[in-house]
Amino acid sequence: MGEPAWRGKQLFAGLQRQRWTRWDQFTNLAKPLRARLEAEVALAWPKLLLSQASLDGSTKHIFEFADGRQVEGVHMPYEDRVTLCLSSQVGCAMGCTFCATGQMGIIRNLSAAEIVGQVQAMLIHHDHPLDRPINLVFMGMGEPLHNLDHLMAAFDILTDPEGLAIPPRRITVSTAGLVTGIDRLGTYPRRPRLALSLNGTTDEHRSRIMPVNRVWNLEALAQCLARFPLQSGERITLEYVLLKGLTDSLEDGRLLASFAQHFPAKVNLIPFNPHEGVGFEPPEETRISALCKLLVDAGQPVSVRRSRGQDVGGACGQLVRAGQKPSVPKLH
Repeated sequence: MGEPAWRGKQLFAGLQRQRWTRWDQFTNLAKPLRARLEAEVALAWPKLLLSQASLDGSTKHIFEFADGRQVEGVHMPYEDRVTLCLSSQVGCAMGCTFCATGQMGIIRNLSAAEIVGQVQAMLIHHDHPLDRPINLVFMGMGEPLHNLDHLMAAFDILTDPEGLAIPPRRITVSTAGLVTGIDRLGTYPRRPRLALSLNGTTDEHRSRIMPVNRVWNLEALAQCLARFPLQSGERITLEYVLLKGLTDSLEDGRLLASFAQHFPAKVNLIPFNPHEGVGFEPPEETRISALCKLLVDAGQPVSVRRSRGQDVGGACGQLVRAGQKPSVPKLH
């Protein structure tokens, strides 16, 4: 905007430290600059349209952008931190059959400002304490690696010491398995952690529920993840949605443990979160326990993601904004 760099520090001081939420409060900036910034933000910043509180303490937020498009994000407080689930696109091109967002098709990418705006809007809305750790997970609407340029621009802003200063290790990007995108992510010297939405242990089953597997199958994924440059102590998270009668057999557990042997990994089992328009069901608790034991006995770190916000449609796989016309999905 042609202003000196230290103006950014002035802006951040008012926004983050003073918690100013109206432009007339930014008295450390000249009135003409305030007017310019207000006009810029009106175009780029998301409007917090609606907030829906869950019984479990999480909150689903609906954001609307200048063009009327909408996405959803989720604020999940824990005792020692808060986790924000963020969207990277309006809709999604991946077409995963168990995911509500996948039924929208792809509409458009979010800009870096629209991504960062989700974070800032949720922190302001919930009056986030400055000393409370923040985890960010790009597991909302969209395939993050389809929007890598804007995603990494947002990552640079979110981790900047003069900004929110979120440690890179506290930011995780989840992908459906775009091999070229994973390879490209690995070239960044500073990057978020990587999670793979696996969800199938055979090409037959994974291709049935995740069309991307017809482009990059399990062997291609295993090779890609094995060459991904990990830092000391870093592991790739394998997210695995448990669909009753399809992906939850003990043989699936053995194949999952075998797949994870190719690289340092931790497994995150996710019981399916039901939503309209699909015929899947979550497995019984006894099956979840049996799979956990099988993986632990195989020496594989494992956890079970107990979804937050399910009663307000904010759980994993439930985020969707109806009535937005999609484009023709394309796999890259």
